[in-house]
Amino acid sequence: MQSSGHRLRDVEQHQPLLSGGEEEVAASRVWFIQDSCGMVCAFVTWFLVMYAEFVVNFVMLLPSKSFWYSLINGVAFNFLAVLALTSHLRTMLTDPGAVPKGNATKEYMESLQLKPGEVIYKCPKCCSIKPERAHHCSICKRCIRKMDHHCPWVNNCVGENNQRFFVLFTMYIASISLHALCLSGFHFFTCIKVQWNECSDFSPPVAVMLLIFLCLEALLFLTFTAVMFGTQIHSICNDETEIERLKNEKPTWERRVRWEGMKAVFGGPPSLLWFNPFAGLRLQVLMVRARKNGAEFSV
Repeated sequence: MQSSGHRLRDVEQHQPLLSGGEEEVAASRVWFIQDSCGMVCAFVTWFLVMYAEFVVNFVMLLPSKSFWYSLINGVAFNFLAVLALTSHLRTMLTDPGAVPKGNATKEYMESLQLKPGEVIYKCPKCCSIKPERAHHCSICKRCIRKMDHHCPWVNNCVGENNQRFFVLFTMYIASISLHALCLSGFHFFTCIKVQWNECSDFSPPVAVMLLIFLCLEALLFLTFTAVMFGTQIHSICNDETEIERLKNEKPTWERRVRWEGMKAVFGGPPSLLWFNPFAGLRLQVLMVRARKNGAEFSV
């Protein structure tokens, strides 16, 4: 006798939960969750990155007498910061894999033409047919395919469609945090040698306070994002979401481990596109449509 998970896959193959037209609409739709806590956390994230940009550029690099030192580090830091913020936007504005709400109607169930013994699951909270490995998010108010967790810092769930961008976000934030720590250490050492006379356009007390806060921010961000990056890579390589690990769910699906899992998340064999948060981005006119439980932007 087949397990419920295998029976659900048979149903999805027989009649997909999303029709072709609906899949195209979901792929082109920009997603946004109107959660006050998440929006505040997302704003704080951008504010702290902008603060790091200000201190690195205007306190440390521009006053430097070494042109090449300022140029190389400035280009590298700002380039990584742009990639980090782009990854954050893609994570926040990408539909993580939401199941259509309210599709578990009697008419739709009859249209599936289920055979005797075939089992599907219905989510009582959003009244949708619940695919295998989907979990309901109380903040997004939707069932999310391969939901890993809901992250307030990106104001979105991390799921099937945006996990790649979340991994890039943690990687680039960890990179600029480490870079900022190295620059701050070198700047402190240089300024102590010249007694802060010519190393900054700001007064010594102000420069020291700005650098201390930057170091604390960078150390905190580096620790948090490095741990999250490692956790995400481990989950991808084991084809197991954080929710599945915490619930100790036994896999009823065929696991794609190590490189197969990485290729499934990042799309295709290893290439530089894996590290590009702009990949697949289409710049079109955005039309805002108000929704009851959030806002969705049609692209």
